[in-house]
Amino acid sequence: MSFPKVGNLAPVFTLKNQRDEKVALKDFRGKKNVLVYFYPKAMTPGCTTQACGIRDTRAEFEALDTVVLAISPDPVARLAKFEEKHELNFDLLSDEDHAVADKYGAWGLKKFMGREFMGVLRTSFFIDKEGRLRHIFDKVKTKSHDQDALDWLKSQFG
Repeated sequence: MSFPKVGNLAPVFTLKNQRDEKVALKDFRGKKNVLVYFYPKAMTPGCTTQACGIRDTRAEFEALDTVVLAISPDPVARLAKFEEKHELNFDLLSDEDHAVADKYGAWGLKKFMGREFMGVLRTSFFIDKEGRLRHIFDKVKTKSHDQDALDWLKSQFG
């Protein structure tokens, strides 16, 4: 699987969030920049660290006219529990069949503790107000993801 090309229109999607509401990428076109991040599994240590970092810096993303959408293969009910347990303040989207992760090149072969399996590759994509893919964060660190993304945004729009 390969990533979509920077400069092209980002692959469109509509997924359900943790409140069972449909969220479509096209709804933000012309209004907001979008940071889409793919993560493997709600309520696991690394994913929780990453989500809480985004939660704690949401105001900074908003100041840069950017909304955050987090996508995982978790079912809606698990996402609702994740939101509640950690008081998350952004949309968590359910991609159970990993079709959207496939479109973005964020689904692939992983290696963990000596075994290989298919899963979400922790990756983030910055999409501008025109719906164009402007940057790919393919070396995401859970502890600094929020700040790394904000630093990039500030370098572009700050």
